[in-house]
This record gives sequence, structure tokens and C-alpha cells, in this order.
Amino acid sequence: MESYKLVLPEHLNHYGNLFGGNMLKWIDEISWIAASRDYPGCSFVTVAMDKVEFHKGVGQGSILRLSVQRMREGKTSVQYHVDVYCDDIESGSEDLIFATNVTFVCLDRQGQKAQLQRSAPQP
Repeated sequence: MESYKLVLPEHLNHYGNLFGGNMLKWIDEISWIAASRDYPGCSFVTVAMDKVEFHKGVGQGSILRLSVQRMREGKTSVQYHVDVYCDDIESGSEDLIFATNVTFVCLDRQGQKAQLQRSAPQP
């Protein structure tokens, strides 16, 4: 699954670069959407995000591409890998600027771990 984000002035820190918390929020959102689409009916909460290390500053007007892939599936949890690329719209090139794994657990209505319910494959 892929998604794109445009870096706007309200996303910047006091140095004029993307505030890292905004990127982490977008990563959490897109990976949660992927999990929710892969496992309809499961109520997911984020339990972990591996290694948070920013490789390059991102300025206003940058276009980010977030690429999400399911990595591991357990009985009650699932992990997704997220790569974030920054597009150079003038040259058409892109740089990998961030990567992490996000783990979710499925909860029932009482807040207890629940079995993952996989949807039927789409034709």
C-alpha cells in the first residue's frame, strides 16, 4: 500500500524542516489503515515502532511517499514495514529518508487481545 503527503508550513519545526512527530503520526496512520484493511473487524492499537532514526531533513513543499508492507503475522498481532521516500519533483528522483516497523495488536471490546481475522482474498 502507498500513500503520499505534502509537507506544508504547519508541519515544520522552528528550523524550517519537517517536525519528526508529524512523520511518525503519518507512518502510524498509514500502517494502521493497511492493517485495518487486511483484517476487517479487528480493532488495532499500536504497540511498537522500531528504530526511530531520521536520515535527512525535509523542507516545505516536499512530497513524501509512504510505502507499507506486511512483514509478520502472529495470532493476535501483525507487523508492517514502512519506508518513507522524499520525492524531488524537479528531477523525478527520490531518496529513502526513513524506515521502521510498526506492530499492532488486535483487541476485543473488553480490551483483551483477540485473534486476527483475515479477510477473504479479493478476485
